[in-house]
Amino acid sequence: MKINARVIPGSGRQEIVKINNDFYKIYLKKTPEDNKANFELLKLLKNYFKNSYDFENIKIIKGRFSRNKIVEIK
Repeated sequence: MKINARVIPGSGRQEIVKINNDFYKIYLKKTPEDNKANFELLKLLKNYFKNSYDFENIKIIKGRFSRNKIVEIK
C-alpha cells in the first residue's frame, strides 16, 4: 500500500489525520534536523498501521527532504 502524506514538522503534537483513503496529514513534534522528523514519521505510522500491515516494512519512497511524501507500507 502506498500513501501520500503532508507532514507538518515542529508542530508540538503527534497526530495523524486521514483526509481520504490514500492521503494523510501528519503532525510531528520533531524538527527536520538530522532526519529526526522522518524517523518520528515512520515510528508514528508503524503504530497507526500495526494491526493492518507488516509494519516492519515501511519506508519513504519519495519526498525524504520535502513535506509532501509518498510512503510505502508492506
